[in-house]
Amino acid sequence: MSTGRGVQPNPREVQVPRNPTEADDDAWNRFLVAPRPFSTEHAQATHELGLATTLVLGMPTAAASLDLLVNNDRIHPEGALVLGALLYVAGHRDGAQFWWQFAAGGGSYTAASCLSLLHRSLGELGDAEVWRHQADALDAEPRTPQRALDFQSSLLPAGVLAEILTLCHEGLDVKLPPRLAAVIHQLPVDSDDPEYGELPQVSSTLVRDLAR
Repeated sequence: MSTGRGVQPNPREVQVPRNPTEADDDAWNRFLVAPRPFSTEHAQATHELGLATTLVLGMPTAAASLDLLVNNDRIHPEGALVLGALLYVAGHRDGAQFWWQFAAGGGSYTAASCLSLLHRSLGELGDAEVWRHQADALDAEPRTPQRALDFQSSLLPAGVLAEILTLCHEGLDVKLPPRLAAVIHQLPVDSDDPEYGELPQVSSTLVRDLAR
């Protein structure tokens, strides 16, 4: 996949890696850390976050991870990672930050990397460095075996992922198509958080609603 200046990859030919907890580190890093085709650090971070978010949504375990987040008594950081990605592409940036922090607290290297890119895209370089160091620390920790997930159904159609990747590589804000964004905007909210205000919460029907 070439992302050099002036070269636009065909998003339908991009191969999404496996769940990053299972994928080869070098392969995942090649997708997460893109070359530098943009002229400003802000634009580059926005591009890389859009790419990383799309790849999270394209993981074959994304739908099953969301189900575990709402239907399991144990903390499931991969589900929080996926929910944060959905909120990000639906325009809920504060909600995405909250759920990525939740996932990073549960040991998700990818969530910490997304937080670093998010802060860098906003010009918050100090916070970006904090999360970059946190990602490095999590990456150095031994990986615990993950629960085997049934991933026979994808979270989003391939065409939708291709559209999001196209926006990303054109330097535009990534976003969901309106009908899918409406599903995210209708999620129940928890308005008790003093820092983030109303926070979208995962629902037990979210995966089915997106599929419809």
